[in-house]
Amino acid sequence: MAVLGTKNPTLLDVAKSLDPDGTTADVVELLNQTNEILLDAMWVEGNLPTGHRTTIRTGLPTVIWRKLYGGVPPSKSTRAQVDEATGMLEARNEIDVDVANLNGNTAAFRLSEASAFLEAMNETMASTLFYGDTGVNPERFTGLAPRYGAISGAPNANNVIDCGGTGSNNCSIWLMNWGDQTVTGIFPKGSKAGIFHQDLGEIDAFDANNNRFRAIADRWQWKCGIALKDWRYVVRAANIDVKVLTTSANAPKFPGTGTDETGTPVDLIQTLIRMTARIPKQGMGRPVFYVNRTIGEMLRVQALNKSQNALGITAAEGQIATTFLGIPIRIVDALLSTEARVV
Repeated sequence: MAVLGTKNPTLLDVAKSLDPDGTTADVVELLNQTNEILLDAMWVEGNLPTGHRTTIRTGLPTVIWRKLYGGVPPSKSTRAQVDEATGMLEARNEIDVDVANLNGNTAAFRLSEASAFLEAMNETMASTLFYGDTGVNPERFTGLAPRYGAISGAPNANNVIDCGGTGSNNCSIWLMNWGDQTVTGIFPKGSKAGIFHQDLGEIDAFDANNNRFRAIADRWQWKCGIALKDWRYVVRAANIDVKVLTTSANAPKFPGTGTDETGTPVDLIQTLIRMTARIPKQGMGRPVFYVNRTIGEMLRVQALNKSQNALGITAAEGQIATTFLGIPIRIVDALLSTEARVV
């Protein structure tokens, strides 16, 4: 399977191309430091003011073996259109003027506050990317878990692997192939990629008793969503029992594997192999695995086992990187360890 390429634009690439003054790019660089998924996600401008309309081929034309002097009936492929909505994540910051001026460096204080807001928006966006459900929260966008929420009966059930966990201490591993024909991040037509920051300057703010005070205000907004153009290029390994993986009494001697509640071994390496096998065509976009911190720890321990070489671990520039068959394995803290069983 192909390793990460550079032909598909990430959020940082798009932001730099849209904002010559570098303001948005600086914000995106801060986001990349706290959310590894933004290092990989491809972002495109939607073709709708509220999102993106995707045309999907749903059927192939009919072809025949023609006999001599025999005619060929006309045929055509069939298509369907899907509208993907974006959400509007927003926050406001109001700092008392006198507080901002206490240390004599107002700009540095505001940057410190801004970092906290960026982290909060970052974590919320990552959580929504996986678990957003417009049926529950219509103001958000639909994430991946509701789309890959069945191990049988759904058209994409082949791309949901059951790892055996039956309780509510489960987690998932995701394999995503970011690409313009597979899955992309989207922002509405005519808007900007990434977070929009508006410096509101000094304003009249209000305390709990509705009394005014002078404050320095900022407004943050991020219009974002995802467009799933080809479901075959996303794979979910669901129902991984985290409790069993981390309980010494039940944990196997070989690190990186676990047993579900029925005692059947769950081998993380075999699971990754099965996930890559579900991708129909290699080299389509950027393939990346996403795991929570517990699974990431297990895989890094297993990477040190010299009996296998498919799993690799490297350290460079203060960062530890884990790969499987050359595919990066990213840790995303938004991925829960309390998922209910996918059935």
